[in-house]
Amino acid sequence: MSDIQNKISEEVKQAREVCDTSGDSSAECAAAWDAVEELQAEASHQRQEKQKTSFEKYCDDNPEAAECRVYDD
Repeated sequence: MSDIQNKISEEVKQAREVCDTSGDSSAECAAAWDAVEELQAEASHQRQEKQKTSFEKYCDDNPEAAECRVYDD
């Protein structure tokens, strides 16, 4: 498992403990699950970044290539 997946698992465990202790409708419980949600969003973002196409990689390496230029109107 990746570092972020390990962190998500830890945060889920902690959120469950917090909610069991303070109640499901407490502010602490909501904050704990918000932390889990933020980590999941970051993991999703990282997966999207890793899935670049060959063309995107080419343009990252060669931004001045004719086929990679972006023109503003």
